[in-house]
Amino acid sequence: MEHKGPRKSSYGLDNQGLGNVGVANWNLSAASLYTEALNRGEASLSEGGALVAITGQHTGRSANDKFIVKEGSSEDNIWWGKVNKPFEETKFAGLHKKMIDYLSGKEVFVQDCYAGADADNRLPVRIVTECAWHNLFARNMFIQPKAEELDDFKPEFTVLQVPSFEADPEVDGTRSEVFVLANFAERLVIIGGTSYAGEIKKSVFSILNYLLPEKDILPMHCSVNVSNEGDSAVFFGLSGTGKTTLSADASRMLIGDDEHGWSDEGVFNFEGGCYAKVIRLSEEAEPEIYDTTRRFGTILENVVMDENGKLDLDDNRYTENTRASYPIEFIPNASDTGIAGNPKNVIMLTADAFGVLPPIAKLSPEQAMYHFLSGYTAKLAGTEKGLGNEPQATFSTCFGAPFMPRHPSVYAKLLGDKIAKHGVNCWLVNTGWTGGAYGTGHRMPIAHTRGLVNAALDGTLANVEMEKDPFFGLSIPTACEGVPSDILNPRNTWADKDAYDKQAAHLVNLFIENFEQFAEYVDDDVMSSAPKSA
Repeated sequence: MEHKGPRKSSYGLDNQGLGNVGVANWNLSAASLYTEALNRGEASLSEGGALVAITGQHTGRSANDKFIVKEGSSEDNIWWGKVNKPFEETKFAGLHKKMIDYLSGKEVFVQDCYAGADADNRLPVRIVTECAWHNLFARNMFIQPKAEELDDFKPEFTVLQVPSFEADPEVDGTRSEVFVLANFAERLVIIGGTSYAGEIKKSVFSILNYLLPEKDILPMHCSVNVSNEGDSAVFFGLSGTGKTTLSADASRMLIGDDEHGWSDEGVFNFEGGCYAKVIRLSEEAEPEIYDTTRRFGTILENVVMDENGKLDLDDNRYTENTRASYPIEFIPNASDTGIAGNPKNVIMLTADAFGVLPPIAKLSPEQAMYHFLSGYTAKLAGTEKGLGNEPQATFSTCFGAPFMPRHPSVYAKLLGDKIAKHGVNCWLVNTGWTGGAYGTGHRMPIAHTRGLVNAALDGTLANVEMEKDPFFGLSIPTACEGVPSDILNPRNTWADKDAYDKQAAHLVNLFIENFEQFAEYVDDDVMSSAPKSA
């Protein structure tokens, strides 16, 4: 085996069964990985210096092709079901061997890195990829060890990603040619048949979501920022709710935009980079993120570019899920440690396309647990195949169900304990529609959302007069400086009040129906905080 690169770990690839690869490129720099990706025809160069990669058929996660190996060490701890689907140990071993044989004599790229900015709780991971640009993605998204740490680096988990290797479902036991398989006993994830880079990132997130609760650490699908005074804030939210946008605030330091842990000492970023959606990104509204799309070191995934390298962020011909991967230091006010103290505020974001929920509401601790377990947002008609003209409610428990191997009650209990221990204020923020549902109303102006969030974070909103929402029991502020008072109660923004009431009752029933699966796992006070049907 030929080795290339600045630092090679003494814990060699033979430990992952990869002793027969032809060339192993170890811990290459961003510039070297650019060169390799361009020379190999994997990606193109944009006029601003970003690397543009097209993933082909798979432009998002292949959720139906993701499985967890059912084995003795983890079997009793997994929340088996639609999300965490079991895979046979023997089938995994067979597919893994075929993958290893496939790579014999081929070139691979290796990045040794950490997941977790907290040195006491970080996970050493090794990312082995077939393509150079995927290795740059790993370098962007995870935390780089110091040069001297690479010599004796020993991974506790390995991710092996080979897009050109496809499974044979009839032989290998997969659903299709695509597979994303995690084996906690082997400390290994294998990915094949897809070039979507997010599978690497989310696999590592899923690993941490399994491991950290055993250390009394809450893993969170969230962004975090912190004020100059040291007050940190957690932003939960599914894709498209504004999690990345709202946390990239010039007046606050960004800890991270997607995945964090909450220990007794505070919060810490899992990542060393960001993976932001960039479809129709606005230079005016989101200047910090927009600037990253024109920098060397950024990977643009499925972004349209003309023959001169000029980007068109508005073009969705490949997918609505266009992405930018970049080191977190590309954001001007990003933290250089990835660590902050315990949060004073937790914000749960939803993009309510039904136009029912208020732009902001204060939650009791019990309501916070209810909405955390619910994980509500709404998909929009026209953005995904198969959706009709009406908004579609989506409930993703803990705001990250696809990445939660354990039962949701494990994460909810950790959240409830930490909210109580640290006296945290909790807020529900709707970045979706007002004045009517999608198609009738309009999207909440981001300036208004920022004004409300800032008032929550600086403490002023916690002390204003509140009114109760009759459908969800939410506490809605009656005034906020700089924000029109008439938008604070969503019913006021609808011309047809009866239509609002009907829509609100419909959404309440969707919440109630979804929460039935959790009723036996939560206390009576959480159930009593639930919205009530008429």
